Amino acid sequence: MVNPNAQNDRRQELEAFDNTKAGVRGLVENGVTKVPRMFIIPPDWIDEKIASNESDHFKITVIDLGGADIKNMDSIKRKEIASQVRCEAETWGFFQIMNHGIPVEILDKMLEGVRRFCELPKEERSKFYTRDMSKKVYYNSNFDLYRATTANWRDTIACFMSPVSPNPDDLPAEIRDISLEYSKHVVKLGTVLFELLSEALGLEPNHLNDIGCSEGLLFLCHYYPECPEPELAIGTTKHSDNDFLTVLLQDQLGGLQVLCQGEWVDVPPVHGGLVVNIGDLLQLVSNDKFKSSEHRVLANHAGPRMSVASFFSTSIWPTARTYGPIKELLSEEKPPLYRETSVAEYVKFYTEKGLDGTSSLTHFKL
Repeated sequence: MVNPNAQNDRRQELEAFDNTKAGVRGLVENGVTKVPRMFIIPPDWIDEKIASNESDHFKITVIDLGGADIKNMDSIKRKEIASQVRCEAETWGFFQIMNHGIPVEILDKMLEGVRRFCELPKEERSKFYTRDMSKKVYYNSNFDLYRATTANWRDTIACFMSPVSPNPDDLPAEIRDISLEYSKHVVKLGTVLFELLSEALGLEPNHLNDIGCSEGLLFLCHYYPECPEPELAIGTTKHSDNDFLTVLLQDQLGGLQVLCQGEWVDVPPVHGGLVVNIGDLLQLVSNDKFKSSEHRVLANHAGPRMSVASFFSTSIWPTARTYGPIKELLSEEKPPLYRETSVAEYVKFYTEKGLDGTSSLTHFKL
């Protein structure tokens, strides 16, 4: 039986933290030396963290995209890249890419912009702090703060970049110019990746782009402050992504891990590289041919760690389009595994459920 007094105490603790509008960064600024109770992970999570190390059996593949100009690429080279993408999408759901067409200086400037914003004085960054996630730009700590079992040791600034670009004046000055520039590169790269993924499914190259998989783009810029007791906290709880595809820019600190056949495997930072992972909605439309893998981020005492996750999803943008398993992939031997849903419905269910360590895909299975 749940103790109502304990529930009330926790609620008060969460509200007190939220009302500071300073996030986890605010705790660090105030000199916290112990992880507050709301961030302490359950004992079984601690055991899981102790047992996890860089795997000797699995390594994240790095794929050279040849400058990402695939339309003018030699056909043999293009097929080779599509074959590599297919292998990783079907097994891990995770891979890294190099030579992707985005200049390294753009990547570095984007991460530095996130740092500068998240390290503004509290009075400045708190102007963007809100729980209204229908806004095109917002800053907060833990989107599921009041639902999650354990709060994550991170803060986030979110920016919806497409299909409608934000008003530049709505973006913090620290990331305004660079986020608009970076988004143009990511949109172009996303189109290329969806072409390769279409080919990997045996479809026409434009198939995934034509059905709207690359229409929307959301930046989730995460800031993971240094943690006084990283063994007791988690940067981001185990989860899979609620989009079609994620392109992740991470700094050199590390901490990202993907779950593969029961083992937590490090996704080591590669300067100039990007991490690509399959989202739930792409697993759904591919009828489980592609895998949306669970992943997490460890807390650390070295921080801060910065990352920018580019989510390809229309998310809050209204659209009548619905998605189910692609008909060309179905047969009597391979019937549809999921019911049709809209992106808005899927994201709403995912958001209301929060990061509880379980997949939202099960809710949509036939």
